[in-house]
Amino acid sequence: MRIPMTCCLCPFLVCLCFIQRCYGASHHVPTKVPSKNQTKLANGETEVHHRPKRGWIWNQFFVLEEHMGPDAQYVGKLHSNSDKGDGSVRYILSGEGAGTIFIIDEVTGDIHATKSLDRERKAHYVLHAQALDRNTEEALEPKSEFIIKVQDINDNAPKFPDGPFEATVPEMSEVGTSVLQVTATDSDDPTYGNSAKIVYSILQGQPYFSVDPKTGIIRTALPNMDREAREHYTVVIQAKDMAGQVGGLSGSTTINITLTDVNDNPPKFPQKNYQVLVLESAEVGTPVGKLKANDDDLGTNADIKYTIINSEGANMFSIATNRDTKEGIVSLKKPLNYERKKTYTLHIEGLNTHADPRFTYLGPFKDTATLKISVGDVDEAPVFSMDYYILDVYENSPSGTEVGTVTARDPDGDNKPVRYELDSKEEEESYFRIDAKSGVIRTTQPLDREDTPWHNITVVASEVGNPVLFSHVPVTVQVLDTNDNPPEVAADEEVIVCESSRPGQVIQTVRAVDKDDFANGQRFSFALPSQLPVNPNFTLKDNEDSTASIIARRRRFSHLTQELYELPIVVWDGGEPSLTGTSTLTLRVCPCQRHGRIRMCQGEAFLSSAGLSTGALIAILLCIIILLAIVVLFITLRRSKKEPLIISEEDIRENVVTYDDEGGGEEDTEAFDIVALRNPAAAEELKFRRDIRPEARSQCGFAHGQRSPSVELDEVDVHKFIKQRLVEADMDASVPPYDSLQTYAYEGQGSPAGTISPLDSLGVQSEQEYNYLDDWGPEFQKLAELYGEAESDVTT
Repeated sequence: MRIPMTCCLCPFLVCLCFIQRCYGASHHVPTKVPSKNQTKLANGETEVHHRPKRGWIWNQFFVLEEHMGPDAQYVGKLHSNSDKGDGSVRYILSGEGAGTIFIIDEVTGDIHATKSLDRERKAHYVLHAQALDRNTEEALEPKSEFIIKVQDINDNAPKFPDGPFEATVPEMSEVGTSVLQVTATDSDDPTYGNSAKIVYSILQGQPYFSVDPKTGIIRTALPNMDREAREHYTVVIQAKDMAGQVGGLSGSTTINITLTDVNDNPPKFPQKNYQVLVLESAEVGTPVGKLKANDDDLGTNADIKYTIINSEGANMFSIATNRDTKEGIVSLKKPLNYERKKTYTLHIEGLNTHADPRFTYLGPFKDTATLKISVGDVDEAPVFSMDYYILDVYENSPSGTEVGTVTARDPDGDNKPVRYELDSKEEEESYFRIDAKSGVIRTTQPLDREDTPWHNITVVASEVGNPVLFSHVPVTVQVLDTNDNPPEVAADEEVIVCESSRPGQVIQTVRAVDKDDFANGQRFSFALPSQLPVNPNFTLKDNEDSTASIIARRRRFSHLTQELYELPIVVWDGGEPSLTGTSTLTLRVCPCQRHGRIRMCQGEAFLSSAGLSTGALIAILLCIIILLAIVVLFITLRRSKKEPLIISEEDIRENVVTYDDEGGGEEDTEAFDIVALRNPAAAEELKFRRDIRPEARSQCGFAHGQRSPSVELDEVDVHKFIKQRLVEADMDASVPPYDSLQTYAYEGQGSPAGTISPLDSLGVQSEQEYNYLDDWGPEFQKLAELYGEAESDVTT
């Protein structure tokens, strides 16, 4: 018998409804009866009366910590006024440690501590006492709360949690200067006795330091402690509890004290006189000597500033302090000349930059020394009379024209003759030459200002007979301008003539350019060539401001008739002598919009030459775009086309469609007929090919001559059938070339309860009737209607 799933839930729902109905009929609220110490009021409420009993009020007990006796330590006694001593009262203890640490005699109420307690771990315990009638178990007293405090003993020595310590104090400090405060901690109870009362003392570090016995402040005990004599000290401090009495516990810590530096030492030069030799060829800025003053201090206290205090040395030399070595570096400030001065004497002072006014009594924090500098004679190179020369020459001057003269002399005493030459490394050498004895510079060819307006050359001077000693000087030659270039009309942009131009309308304003400089080309005049006939299309107007205007002489130009016009223009400058030049401008006729704006010019000419109008060109472009869109759409549709998953809507076979196929993709999805599982005999006769569409079935869903799959299900071993089909699939060479995964979900030989699938249960009526639900009352009315409708649907 096959029963639908909803039929299985029906008895459970019926039982639930029956229990709810029985519970609603038998549930009653109990009536409250006044108990003892209560008074029933008129409105039905009760009032509770409490009578406090002072014999049952507890504050606290005390128990000594670290108790080491053999017996349990007695804590205290609980007693109720109701206790007559006959054992009818039972005392109960609850709360922290009750039953483990603290036990109570239920008859006498005596409380004992069974374990050794540590106050530093837990200082008190909160417990609750209760007195009950031993016979009736009724509470004789209300539950009372009390505290058992653990009484402290001196079992913890003082400790310095942050030790050892590092401290500093300035050297030369006064006696009593505070260095550091140390603090020891004691875990004992500071409110009970002297167990946590600490006294400090010094074990090591005397007589340099002392400690305050109450506060733990360490102070200096000796005056004028010098860091340069001793820098580090080790101090040991002891902390003892019980106010330092005999029997107290103690702890100690170490403090490493370092004396910091102060500026209490002035700088000192190790010697008073220094001497150094410097050659006169030394360059400016070259270090020529160094000296150092010693200072025993450290850091900024040892910073020294060196100064040359006499004017003779300060004018020729400078001194600076090396920050790393603290040395004074003497450098050359001006060039030396042995022939002028052979020796210099420098008075140098070394001064501390961070003096401490507290130690001025030790004397001035500075020292002086003398540095004697001797100048050594060397053979020097010639010296030019000027540091650089600027000469000039007119362009187009003939070859050999004198440009200028440079002079140099030997600075030594013998004053040897000097030889001049041009630096052969420069390209400008080809334009000039110099006389080796006189230093006169001349041109080797005519110069062009428009090509190179400036020339830079270098003249080298050396002693005759000693070419190793030489000097050089830069010479700049300016090429002066002459009016040697005719002016011409500037053609920066194309001249456009609108087709709608009118007579007298200005076509464009032109200007002239001249390669000559401003002095010869600041004024230009314009005219049309006089030897040519009058131009019927255009005329020219000189604006007398170095510009000219091109003016139309007739109405209506047409680019179809003539697109280009040529207009020669004569322009002359205002130089001496005046030069003229003729330039030919090309004028292009173009259609224009209003106000002279150009509509198109090059594009119109292209279309005209091609014989195509704008409309025809746009139509061709539209056709090309449409064709491209059709091609793209065709390709997209072809790529997105898929084979249907179901062959026909009329094929009503039961199909299992697998979508987890890992073979040929979406187009490889197949439907498998599970009838082979239910009727293996019929499947054996048909032997469908998976790549051939099965024949249509009759309206009953099975081919003629076949029995129902449910009839044949129990007659054949499905597990054996699956193995047989697997062997046939492996041996069949005509199967499709793609991978195919068939899932039969074989679960064994069947179940004694039969299948609960609704596939073969259509039309089978339930043998269970639920008409009795109508007699159960309104609570089951809805359930009776639901099952009445279900039975009518099955009958229909």
